[in-house]
Amino acid sequence: MNTHCLRRSALAVLLISTLAFTGCASTRHSEGGGEYIDDTVITTKVKAAVLNEPTLKSAEINVETFKGRVQLSGFVSSQADINRAVALARDIKGVSSVANDMKLK
Repeated sequence: MNTHCLRRSALAVLLISTLAFTGCASTRHSEGGGEYIDDTVITTKVKAAVLNEPTLKSAEINVETFKGRVQLSGFVSSQADINRAVALARDIKGVSSVANDMKLK
């Protein structure tokens, strides 16, 4: 199985898992006009963005979200990888801030 197929399979499993557990998540925050963005959904969207970024090794980047605050941790090869992962996370709707705890290998 090539890398592209593995990424698609991993993304599919991630999205299905999120849909299964979204109703169980208890942490939510309001985003103007009564709209709610669930932390689990934010985490999934950030993971998917990282997974689909060919320059990043997504298996080495962990994503956690609490009240819209995304924390990235793990190991990457370069400062450019850190910058790209942070930028991807910031672009996700509902993300209020991004904490970078990633380390260079």
